[in-house]
Amino acid sequence: MSFALPSVKPKPEIPDRFGVHEGIFGTQDLMTNGLARAKCDVDTSHPLAASVQNYKAHQDRMNMSILRNTQGLHAPLRIAMELKSAKKIGRLPFLPSSNIMHDAMTGRDLEVGPEDIFNTLEFMEVVGQPHAVVERSLGLL
Repeated sequence: MSFALPSVKPKPEIPDRFGVHEGIFGTQDLMTNGLARAKCDVDTSHPLAASVQNYKAHQDRMNMSILRNTQGLHAPLRIAMELKSAKKIGRLPFLPSSNIMHDAMTGRDLEVGPEDIFNTLEFMEVVGQPHAVVERSLGLL
């Protein structure tokens, strides 16, 4: 009996070609491609890396599928509508938003991860004069 649940097994995503573009000396031109581009072209990832990276989205899809199968279509639609409206709530363009409502709805407020420790507001780089940023977002500049 199938409940239309997504597969739990990780599927490796290894490209057929790595696309290493060599320069005139037989190595990558880092000034043109950049360091991040060179690293992602050369490194091969573990087959579970994609599964770990997409874990949260996969878990949300599975929870919505189970909810749809048990309670009907209205429950996941209502939750998706509430999450979408929570994402639209924002601040002025020059103020960072904490997204506390979205975090509380998804259960993210109960977790502590590296982004909570290393991405604090005092270390964030928010550049720009408030008046100029608002005028640019309104299309006046």
